[in-house]
Amino acid sequence: MTSRKLISSGSPFEAQIGYSRAVVSGEFVFVSGCTGYDYKTGVIPEDVVAQTEQCMKNIALALSEAGASMADIVRVRYILPDRADFASTWPVLQKWLGDVRPAATMIQAGLMEEVMKIEVEVTAKKGSSGEASSPLLWSAARGIYRQHETE
Repeated sequence: MTSRKLISSGSPFEAQIGYSRAVVSGEFVFVSGCTGYDYKTGVIPEDVVAQTEQCMKNIALALSEAGASMADIVRVRYILPDRADFASTWPVLQKWLGDVRPAATMIQAGLMEEVMKIEVEVTAKKGSSGEASSPLLWSAARGIYRQHETE
């Protein structure tokens, strides 16, 4: 039987709506749609680019808690209320996923609050990155990446 682990970010939406930030099932990690809120402060920037950066930090932290990394992402969905905003997010997405290159879809749809300009959902498969042999290791808890030479 496959084990199941629930991961929470502490976002009030999780308790109010009844979902988990991420669910680990076997080798797979399913990360719920993350918006640009900093879950520690409850603050969301106005700018879609800054929101995208925070989305990726939120995802990296959830994956880290699940024992995975950004490099393990195999599928990503971007949801934006205004598709015209998508191109401005590409440099942030390239920074975080350019070497990973997961399967991706962008959907235009309304989000829960007007201030939300992007939501990002990912699926990861633990160990799929071959990270142990890669010189680029993710520091997910800090939400940045760094060069690291493997020994």
